[in-house]
Amino acid sequence: MTVTFDHHTYLSPYTWRYGTEAMRRVWSTAYQRQLWRQIWVALAEAQQAAGLTSAEQVADLRAHQDEINLERAHALEAELQHDLMAEVHTYAEQCAVGGGIIHLGATSMDIEDNADALRLNAALDLILAQLARLLTAIADKIEQTADIPTMAFTHLQPAEPTTIGYRLAFYAQDWLADYTDLRRIRAGIRGKGFKGAVGTMASYGQLLEGTGVTASALEQTIMDKLGLQAFAVTHQTYPRRQDWEVVNGLASVGMAAHKFAFDLRLLQSPPIGEWAEPFGSRQIGSSAMPFKRNPIHSENIDSLARLLATMPRVMWDNAANHLLERTLDDSGNRRSVLPEAFLITDEILRRVVRLLDGLQIHTETVARNFAQYGIFAASERLLMAAVRAGGNRQTLHEVIRQHSMTAWASVRAGAPNPLRELLLAEPQLTEHLGQSAAAELLDASQYIGEAPTRARALAASIRETLR
Repeated sequence: MTVTFDHHTYLSPYTWRYGTEAMRRVWSTAYQRQLWRQIWVALAEAQQAAGLTSAEQVADLRAHQDEINLERAHALEAELQHDLMAEVHTYAEQCAVGGGIIHLGATSMDIEDNADALRLNAALDLILAQLARLLTAIADKIEQTADIPTMAFTHLQPAEPTTIGYRLAFYAQDWLADYTDLRRIRAGIRGKGFKGAVGTMASYGQLLEGTGVTASALEQTIMDKLGLQAFAVTHQTYPRRQDWEVVNGLASVGMAAHKFAFDLRLLQSPPIGEWAEPFGSRQIGSSAMPFKRNPIHSENIDSLARLLATMPRVMWDNAANHLLERTLDDSGNRRSVLPEAFLITDEILRRVVRLLDGLQIHTETVARNFAQYGIFAASERLLMAAVRAGGNRQTLHEVIRQHSMTAWASVRAGAPNPLRELLLAEPQLTEHLGQSAAAELLDASQYIGEAPTRARALAASIRETLR
């Protein structure tokens, strides 16, 4: 069976558009078959030590281990309707001496699930490296902008001042938690081991009778060769909860990225206009509207993250509906969900790093918006000081509220914000504070609390974690 893939047939966008070549290789069929053969060699080596196979047979398997022939394997699969057995036959045809001992005592999932665990490890290593680059990039940005005041928004309405660095620290805090969680998940990845058809090791126990080697000892020898730990208890497969935990960890990365990208889209919209994606000199924003500068990377991140968010549920169903010792209704979707979850996360992280590296912060627009809306937040500061100086809190709250409504009407009409002048001319306020003190309190740029300190502390925590 010869299969040709090109752009005249359907190709997954993850085949060429999304994700990196390194991640695609981890989930490639060729790499999968290389891992299968690596596991078969390790199995044969351990069985040789137990006296079940000869040195010549093992050497023959090792000599042909890298001779992957997918064309032949696919042709055999068309007849056998079993991908792993097709690879067994392909490998055996290449090994005149050792071909007859391939897969001795094993069941398919002894090979496939251990290979998948090795792929999870390799893929998680790539994601963790990407996430470390992202955290370094955002820590740099936090430190650069920790002291720059900007308007914060609640309910999509101007609220109180924060700093740009503190806003970035919020996203970074989530990603730092994701990094820590994924490292924990990576350290906990387990293979099935070599436990046979229902996890009891019965086939290996029978095979090893009279050798003085136990099934557990054989399993440990093989897993040591693979650099992989095994679950203590399995059925025919490793517990599918592991897949759910991995994909859920990836979805959490996407969740933080979705918020960052969505916020960037809001901040790039002209009514706010404070942040913007990098935009190439020849980049086209719209086929119809030449003036457009659409936030295409942020929109792509949100689109991919939305799909990623659905994937843990599929893995949940695989684990919850894995009836008795094994059903095969997880197999088809795992071929798609596992690689695509990693490739989506890979692409999201790549784009987030690109956005952080090229993030445009229009400080003049930040200052203009701050001048227009910051005074509203400063009125809270003025109210607290006036009450501490002897004023009636409820009376002064109503005075400030009425002046604020007048100011909002002016702002909506496109006029400058008159609230500062209105409050400084209000005798019920100035009698408690004096105009000079009131004017100083109405400088909202000083009303940022511990934002700079906390932002820098978060950046320092990132650097310490990555050290």
